[in-house]
Amino acid sequence: MNHPEQMYNYHAWANQTILGRIKELPSSVLSQEANSSYPTIAHALSHIYAVDKMWYEVLNGTSMPEALQACILLNGEIHGSVDEYIKRFTDLSTQYSEWLRGHADLEQTTLLDNPFAGVRETSLSDIVIHVVNHGTYHRGNVSTMLRQLGHASIMNDYSLFWYQEPAQV
Repeated sequence: MNHPEQMYNYHAWANQTILGRIKELPSSVLSQEANSSYPTIAHALSHIYAVDKMWYEVLNGTSMPEALQACILLNGEIHGSVDEYIKRFTDLSTQYSEWLRGHADLEQTTLLDNPFAGVRETSLSDIVIHVVNHGTYHRGNVSTMLRQLGHASIMNDYSLFWYQEPAQV
């Protein structure tokens, strides 16, 4: 397994880990207002999903402006249950895993036309690592929001993920 694929597997695991924690809490926690980057945990989860989906489209050859346009509405799709988020994230991570298995050369580059930053050549591996990094950042927001709402979060660090995998002997 290559490093970007391993990192993406961590990302999928960390998303499911924090979603599992949220599922243990009263269902109202998704829509409770918090003083953070997003008004509610549901808004933060929708943002993570929308950005993951947008980058998936880019990895599949859609221009970034087109992918943004196609996925912008997902940012505002607020779901009422954790199970809906679990399903969406699970389905998308399955798509990413299939894509990763089909791409042996992740150092291949693509022309990225980022409407916020300009045009540049970017490796597929850098895009995957960005997806992981973006998710980590916003899972941190979700953890902070959980604490503000009076609930403990759950550890979802990369170093814990190492121990979720069978040891390579």
